[in-house]
Amino acid sequence: MAKVNPGEFMRQVRAETAKVVWPTRKETVTTAIMVLIMTALLAVFFFGVDSVFSAIVKFLIGTLS
Repeated sequence: MAKVNPGEFMRQVRAETAKVVWPTRKETVTTAIMVLIMTALLAVFFFGVDSVFSAIVKFLIGTLS
């Protein structure tokens, strides 16, 4: 990788930053809502899986005692 002096580096950073397309408020809100929904669904799923495994372990421990 070629070494670049600090001034050239800053020019490159500004040029790349100018290419960034920021999301609109609507896109941000929609994405945030989708993240919350997916997080809730995954929480319910993992709670269910954990409950099933817990029941299996309790059954096995009860059977072995």
